[in-house]
Amino acid sequence: MYEISFSFTKKGAMRFISHLDLLRLLQRALRRSGLPLKMTEGFSPHPKLSIIRALKLGLESENEEAKAVLREVVEPHQAKELLNTQLPEGIEIVALTGRQNSERA
Repeated sequence: MYEISFSFTKKGAMRFISHLDLLRLLQRALRRSGLPLKMTEGFSPHPKLSIIRALKLGLESENEEAKAVLREVVEPHQAKELLNTQLPEGIEIVALTGRQNSERA
């Protein structure tokens, strides 16, 4: 498995979405991007994604961080482009890195 870490901005009207709505927004963008996502197992599978810190409602940020797990290796610049095309105005991936994950499938 392959873990991507990315930093993103949350500006403009997007500063008024809650932490849970932001998590759902990123999950949907990841699905729509076509990246080979590692999904959780169980009744309601969703992408393995975590946002490092919860930002208070109404605050803008230049450097929020999140991580997602992929099934296979993807070039970081390609993943960044794919994700940015799926995100609304106010949310933008500014940096993305990847690394091999030793977690079992």
